[in-house]
Amino acid sequence: MNELKLNETPIRTSRNFLINNIKLTDVEIQEAVEEFKNVEIIGRKNITENIEETKLTYGLGEILQNNIIKNSNSKLNINAENEEIRIIYNFDDDNINLINNIAVNVAKKCKLYIVYKSNTNKECFHNGVIKINALKNSKIDVIVVNTMNKNSNNFEAYENIIESNASVNYTIIDIGGKNSITNYYSNILGEKAKNDLKTIYLGAENNIKDLNYIAELRGKQSFIDIDVQGALSGNAKKNFKGTIDFKKGCKKAKGNENEFCMLLSEKARSIALPMLLCTESDVEGNHSTASGKVDNQELFYIMSRGLSYNEAVKLIVKARFNKILSRIADEDLRNEIIEEIEERLD
Repeated sequence: MNELKLNETPIRTSRNFLINNIKLTDVEIQEAVEEFKNVEIIGRKNITENIEETKLTYGLGEILQNNIIKNSNSKLNINAENEEIRIIYNFDDDNINLINNIAVNVAKKCKLYIVYKSNTNKECFHNGVIKINALKNSKIDVIVVNTMNKNSNNFEAYENIIESNASVNYTIIDIGGKNSITNYYSNILGEKAKNDLKTIYLGAENNIKDLNYIAELRGKQSFIDIDVQGALSGNAKKNFKGTIDFKKGCKKAKGNENEFCMLLSEKARSIALPMLLCTESDVEGNHSTASGKVDNQELFYIMSRGLSYNEAVKLIVKARFNKILSRIADEDLRNEIIEEIEERLD
């Protein structure tokens, strides 16, 4: 099995950082896959399968991009206008390979849920692209939930084009998969265009998480806010790469990025690389990243109330995640996510 090199940073850093890309040797790229039949679409309106196949600006890499262009078994082209749409992919024994391509054009307002669930213990494969084209004065809230089983591979690339006064708000819950590799890119084109991105990740056992978030601000008074909260247990490893690039012409633009990782074991490993790039004056950029163990005093206080060590850790992790989880209005889905977090922390 050949080595798969993915998720290159937009700017190369020292090799000593070990973060310019991620290399995997245990993944077989699926081709000539059958139709993925176990998908549920709720709120279906203007949805077709006619998608213009174009290369991503960044993406996870040429191999996975070509895999989507040539082998997609789920294509959804959505023209969204004042509606809520739910797309639920249920992996089961007969549907273990998903190569999906989702394109959304937003003219007014939309809420979009995309959920990946596993009802099988088989090794599943997911390679997907989600493209959002937010037209002038539009707004879209996107909630993506990955609860694939621990034997599976999850690859997802996001690309946004955001025009003037448009708003794209993402909530990404990434707690599934043996390997879960994501690339997120926003081209914030218009004046007063906004992009808000909140992510939760959870790694356990030998999981690998690699998150590469890139935002390019071009419009005057444009805005990006990235907040990532995660936890790692067992031998899990995580790379976070966050790049905010202030391009010429984006005067008075503002960008924030923050990432925090809770290390729940001595063997868990977290690497983070926040970057600010700038070719414009009169802009504001802020970044921070940190990782640390659970506070012993906090643990002692909770355990003194009768909870076990494991129960106390779960409570602390859920409390840390709660602000982002509260963005999910669907109470049933939110409770499902909380149950998955508790189970994966056992």
